[in-house]
Amino acid sequence: MIKIIIFFFILTNLNVVNASPNIEIANNFEKINSLKFKFIQKIDNNNSEKGECIILYPKKIFCSYDDIYNKVLVSNGKSLVINSNKIKNYFRYPLKDTPLNLILDKKFIISKINDLKEDLSYPFFYVFDVDYKNVSIKVFFDKKNLDLIGWETTDIYQNIVQTFISDIQKNVVIDNKIFLIQRYIN
Repeated sequence: MIKIIIFFFILTNLNVVNASPNIEIANNFEKINSLKFKFIQKIDNNNSEKGECIILYPKKIFCSYDDIYNKVLVSNGKSLVINSNKIKNYFRYPLKDTPLNLILDKKFIISKINDLKEDLSYPFFYVFDVDYKNVSIKVFFDKKNLDLIGWETTDIYQNIVQTFISDIQKNVVIDNKIFLIQRYIN
């Protein structure tokens, strides 16, 4: 009987030690309800933008860009609005028609991470390729702390858009009013 108990104890400890990064990343990501961070966004390696964002799961995001045009991107979970002083009108899209619909869906990402193999062509972070209904995204996680550190998508103009995030604060208290789209429509 003691041999059986020792065998199960050893087997249980081996499973914990050899847990895949997928499981550890999914478990870490599951604990996050909101994120506040700075970002750098590169579009086809030619243009870059930076700013700050707040995500409230599921599917809400507010980003303010560091530019002279006061550009904002906001989603209330159903629509996505992009507005700035540079344009005379705002752009509004159904969130479901954008790659952000998947990126902002924590449960979807976690379900996919559990089934995916790591893209080994990136040595400094874990990368998972997610393909769903003609949308392809790469999701990046830090190899040290397993935090979400960015994503790569293709925009409506077929440009490759990479977003890398830093100075991440998890589970911050957020005022839901920042996700009210009417505040950002001219």
